[in-house]
Amino acid sequence: MYPPRFEYFAPNSLEEALSLVNTYGDDCKILSGGMSLIPMMKLRFASPAVIVDINRLPGLDYLEEANGQLHMGALLRNRSSVRSELIRARYPTVAACAPLISDPVVRNRGTFVGSVSHADPQGDWGAVMLAMNGEVVARSVSGERVIPADSFIIGPFQNSMSSNEIAVEARVPAPGERTSGTYLKLERKIGDFATVGVAVYVSMNGGSVSNAGIALTGVGPSNIKCRQAESQIIGSTLSEGSIAAAANAAAQEAQPKSDHRGSEQYKREVVRVFVTRALRAAA
Repeated sequence: MYPPRFEYFAPNSLEEALSLVNTYGDDCKILSGGMSLIPMMKLRFASPAVIVDINRLPGLDYLEEANGQLHMGALLRNRSSVRSELIRARYPTVAACAPLISDPVVRNRGTFVGSVSHADPQGDWGAVMLAMNGEVVARSVSGERVIPADSFIIGPFQNSMSSNEIAVEARVPAPGERTSGTYLKLERKIGDFATVGVAVYVSMNGGSVSNAGIALTGVGPSNIKCRQAESQIIGSTLSEGSIAAAANAAAQEAQPKSDHRGSEQYKREVVRVFVTRALRAAA
């Protein structure tokens, strides 16, 4: 199926792009990787009147560590996250998730920021951002604001940006000296959406957990941050008891529905098993 007619702009500066979205507002969609937008347009699930292609904007494909955070520009491709020595060395949750993003074609074109902004309930990066307490930088002609991940993803395919804003950067906090994390994903075949995905981040201080993040993919109307599960291990020594309590809490915080990928009970059990595995590895 062909998409409906639309007007196309390819600005050469961020200022020009911001002016366009300020003018067209809700009638406008941003094109970066296009791995979600283009299929939705072809199926006519999305029918924007205006497309603003930001791929020509200079200086938005960066990946750098500064001021205690990892900064990822709006045009950073997923393949760069897979290949990054910095991510492999210091950001284990991001590193574990990167090669599990769909397939090589999508990783070559798709962007980290675009995926998070798309807010797909089965989007892997959203869970990573929630587990690591990341944030998104949104910019408009009026200025810039920083939105925490748990306030940015507000529902299925919904984020909290205004129609005149562009997401220009994603950030996650730099890890402490003793940090562990992973992303575990159950999929029917390579490139499929997750039946269940679990992102875990743990930072230790002495013998106890000083900071922890647990978030889920594919088992709710949006990515889920498991606050009750996190509270079971923060301050603990990651004993078998606290790990079991966190895993059980995460399974209860999940909101799965039975479908062709599995029953509700099965998906809750996968959450429990994945959280247990991740926390035992951290321990």
